[in-house]
Amino acid sequence: MIDTLLFPFQFPFMQNAFWIVLLVAPPTALLSCFLVLKGWALMGDAVSHAVLPGVVLAWITGLPLIVGAFAAGMSCAMLTGYLSYNSRIKQDTVMGVVFSGMFGIGIIMYTSITTNQHLDHVLFGNMLGVGVQDLWTAGLISAFVTAFLVLKWKDLLLHAFDPAQAQASGLHTGVLHYGLLAVLSLTIVATLTATGLILAVALLVTPGAIAFLVVRSFGPMLIVSVLVCIASMFAGVYASFFLDSAPAPTIVLILTAIFVLAFINRLLVTRRTSRQAARG
Repeated sequence: MIDTLLFPFQFPFMQNAFWIVLLVAPPTALLSCFLVLKGWALMGDAVSHAVLPGVVLAWITGLPLIVGAFAAGMSCAMLTGYLSYNSRIKQDTVMGVVFSGMFGIGIIMYTSITTNQHLDHVLFGNMLGVGVQDLWTAGLISAFVTAFLVLKWKDLLLHAFDPAQAQASGLHTGVLHYGLLAVLSLTIVATLTATGLILAVALLVTPGAIAFLVVRSFGPMLIVSVLVCIASMFAGVYASFFLDSAPAPTIVLILTAIFVLAFINRLLVTRRTSRQAARG
């Protein structure tokens, strides 16, 4: 029985998949808390889709894929910010236009080039094909992003709730704003090999949404989000071995199931509290 449970850990490709989980989960979980509070869930979706043309262009020019992904992600974020500040159109509308346009360009470029190298892992991820170089890239980016979010979480929290108060307090709101966009792009680059562009948005939204339903203060929210993300990703990779399924969508299904349970629990607690208040 024990041998069967430990069987997945005997394969190098599974070991690398578990390592990428431990590297990617903390920054995505921490970042998801800020995206949920700021209402930037669509921003994570926008940037994750918008990096596709950068990835394809980087491959055509012979540059590292992560360079093209980061450049395209930052271009999307900067363009979205510029258009929202200089037009009457709301930010969510601008994000929808920008990311769909860039994703459309990326799809056209992706289907137009002729190559023996498959770029499907850019869209759908290839967690079981993670190599040592991918681990180093994800590790370095994750360490930087996690350190930034941990050191600046109070400033980012104030900026998320009240930008005017943050500016009055002497904080550099522009640095915080574009710094958050930069680490968002970097985080998507770190998750590029593991989850792909389409499924990366789940890691950038769902852990924070689950923690938001479970706890009522931001500090514990960060901790719960990280724990939920690590446990879900680890369980998804482990279960995919026995289910013969792809790890990334398995992880997303587990996260979605946990979110549904957290939502039901919050709904029941709210109703119970309302009944007690009515009786009292």
